[in-house]
Amino acid sequence: MTASNATWTGMVPVDDTALAVTDTGGPGPCVLYLNGQFASRRYWRRVIAELGGGYRHITYDMRARGRSRRSAAAASFETHVHDVGVVLAARDVARPILVGWSYGAPVALHWACRNPDGVAGVVSVDGAYPYDFSYAEERIRRLWRRSRWLLPLLSTMGMAGKMSASEHAASNIELIGVYAALDPVLDSVRCPVRYVVATGANLGGGRAEMEDMRASLGPVLARNPNVRVSAKVAANHGNLLRKDFRAVADAVRELAGTTRSSGRWCS
Repeated sequence: MTASNATWTGMVPVDDTALAVTDTGGPGPCVLYLNGQFASRRYWRRVIAELGGGYRHITYDMRARGRSRRSAAAASFETHVHDVGVVLAARDVARPILVGWSYGAPVALHWACRNPDGVAGVVSVDGAYPYDFSYAEERIRRLWRRSRWLLPLLSTMGMAGKMSASEHAASNIELIGVYAALDPVLDSVRCPVRYVVATGANLGGGRAEMEDMRASLGPVLARNPNVRVSAKVAANHGNLLRKDFRAVADAVRELAGTTRSSGRWCS
């Protein structure tokens, strides 16, 4: 991995689009941040400030989110897993810590499982629970149909992508299948994984429903010692990165210390 002390911001081309990427540079442990499903990289600013200049921080907007360009594959989970490797290769990074919030958490885990020698650890920020919520499919379709007139505004607020309402719904519904099939992924992950778990509700999901989803992690913790809960915080799903960013930073520090002591972090 080649590290520069200068911050680089630019566009990384991939397929029919280009991703907006920022790399702070620096010789410390590299952290790659993976956003929520329709969020932008600005959500990470408090975590990055808390960790400070001793780390190399790489953020990017997924396809058709934030400052990245539109793409025909913007609703595809597999495409976003693929793009992790594209960004790492473009910035010449080996063995980063992947930090994913919400949708970004299963993206990080899938990439880590497929590239076991290419990642130092994963921090899952209230995401990647092995839970089947297929009962919510029609609710999801209704939500995006009703929100279609607001999508241009929501996109500027980092709450929607540059996609149609049907594409938003398709992305959400595909994620249902991703979550339902996470058990073998979580059982096979070899790198250290740390969860930061919220306790409140989510847009489109009540507190009880979200707690049922989070409880699905329990059997995984019993089966795979690589997977642990780093913190359970009072924030809800949507405001965790604003209210409990220190817990996320602490989980990154824990992994950075673990991988350094074991020789698994590569600079």
